[in-house]
Amino acid sequence: MTIYLDNAATSYPKPPLVYQRMIESLQLSGANPGRSAHRMARAAQQIIEDTRLKLAKLIKAQSLEQIIFTFNATDALNIAIKGVLSTGDHAISTTLEHNSVLRPLQNLAQKDILLSLVGFDSQGFVSPQEIEKQIRPETKLIAVTAASNVLGTLQPIAEIGDIAKRHNLLFLVDAAQALGVIAIDVQQMQIDLLAASGHKSLLGPPGTGLFYLSNRAKVKSWREGGTGGDSLSPLQPVELPFQLEAGTHNLAGIAGLGAALDFLAQESIEKIRCHELSLLEYLLNSIQEIDEVKIYGSNDLTRRVGVLSFAVASYRSDEVAAILDQHFDIAVRGGLHCAPLVHKTLGTSPDGLVRVSIGAFNTLEEIKLFITAIKEIVVG
Repeated sequence: MTIYLDNAATSYPKPPLVYQRMIESLQLSGANPGRSAHRMARAAQQIIEDTRLKLAKLIKAQSLEQIIFTFNATDALNIAIKGVLSTGDHAISTTLEHNSVLRPLQNLAQKDILLSLVGFDSQGFVSPQEIEKQIRPETKLIAVTAASNVLGTLQPIAEIGDIAKRHNLLFLVDAAQALGVIAIDVQQMQIDLLAASGHKSLLGPPGTGLFYLSNRAKVKSWREGGTGGDSLSPLQPVELPFQLEAGTHNLAGIAGLGAALDFLAQESIEKIRCHELSLLEYLLNSIQEIDEVKIYGSNDLTRRVGVLSFAVASYRSDEVAAILDQHFDIAVRGGLHCAPLVHKTLGTSPDGLVRVSIGAFNTLEEIKLFITAIKEIVVG
């Protein structure tokens, strides 16, 4: 059976209830939510709203209307970035970002906006003070990842949020690697816009995501179409969540996400984080003893999630990943991890690094087998 250590890409396996709820949603409530008044349609809509409520509670949103369902974090980030920035605006981001942040920003910067990118230190952390130094009169948005998908480092989101609020700027957080393993309070952290995937640490199915916007964040429609209400209007409704949820929802996916949120509530995010960090501590201590391995990022476990990236002397990252897969049945990821500026800064481009990402269902025995496999690879 495969030892799965690629949870930063997509968590696996899912809690059993996720699979069950997805099947039930299609078998028992598989109508179009919000489009009809019959019993099945109402049941489908109830699944949508129940999950919306769970997400609102998870991130401490003020109202359900602030929670928008998306296809993934990339979808949510596009809604945020393209929905709030206009010609002449200035945005600040970092070189730690995933392409889901960098590409929309850099595309707009070619023709419409001004963009400043702040670097990170040798441990993988961004300085809030360096971000503040980049603020100018045209600045409208600060966009920062909560946790690096390469280095696993948790960024000082609350401090950056305070800076954004003090300067009356919108604050966008990419929480794809953080939501589900650390507590996020959008009000306390001064977050105006938040994007997250349902299929990573939230333990939900692919094709699900979350976009949150505060009351002061005004976002242009990302797509227009049917919403199930106000059909006589030629224009997209301005009321949330309908403004940003055109088209038929991913009912089965949202049902599965709701089940995953029930699992997280039952087990507790704190318990899962402690489990992942205990495995990460063993992994970090063990792999540091292998001379041929160079690790990247901070050794401070309190400032990381369960992601560890490293290089193996005399091997490309994709070679190590392939050997682990083919000879040891261990799934990891090699390469640039869609974060090219991280690797450019580290000097690991274009080869990239081997990334191990621990999930809620990994065990100490699996980590021990992984360490044994790396030791066998380095001795040839």
